[in-house]
Amino acid sequence: MRVPVEKKVDTRIQFSGLKIGGYEYEYKLDGRFFSAFENDDLRECSIDFRVELERKERLLVFDFSFSGTVEMECDRCLGKMEVPVSGEEKLFVKFGEEQESEDENVVFLPDSESEIDLAQWMYEYVAVELPIVHCHPDDENGKPTCDPEMLKYISEGEEETRQEADPRWDALKALKDE
Repeated sequence: MRVPVEKKVDTRIQFSGLKIGGYEYEYKLDGRFFSAFENDDLRECSIDFRVELERKERLLVFDFSFSGTVEMECDRCLGKMEVPVSGEEKLFVKFGEEQESEDENVVFLPDSESEIDLAQWMYEYVAVELPIVHCHPDDENGKPTCDPEMLKYISEGEEETRQEADPRWDALKALKDE
C-alpha cells in the first residue's frame, strides 16, 4: 500500500502511528536548511530529496534519492559556478538496544522513540557528493571556462614568479638535469 506523496519541509518523520507498508516523502532543501550545519559550501543550493520509507514490524528502511545544484566559488578564478549533485542512499533503522554495527547505514533506536529526524543523514549524503576541488570545467577543446580576465591575472602572476626565481635554484636544477 502506497500513501500519496507528501510535500515536507520538516525532516522529522513520526513513525509510531504508521501502519506496516510503504510511504513516500518529498523535500526541497536550500541554504536555510543547510545553514544549521557548519559547511559554507552549502549556503546557496537547491536540492530535491525523495524519501521512500518501508515500515516493517521492527525495522524502518529508508531509500533516499536526491539531485540538485550547489553554487560554489571556483578555486581557480573565484567566480561563481553551479555544481550538480545527485545520489542514492539506503538507511536501515532497527529498534532495540543500541549495538555495534560496522555498517554506517544501520542505526538503532530505542523502542520508546516515536519519530526520527532525517536531517543529519540528508546533510551528510549531499556533503560527500561535493567535489574536493571546485573549478569550472574545461570546454570541449580542453581550455578552462573560468573568467578570462582572472585567468590573465593568474598567468601574469605565474610569469612574474618565474622571473623572480632565486638564481641559486638554477644551479640545483642543473645538477638534477645531469
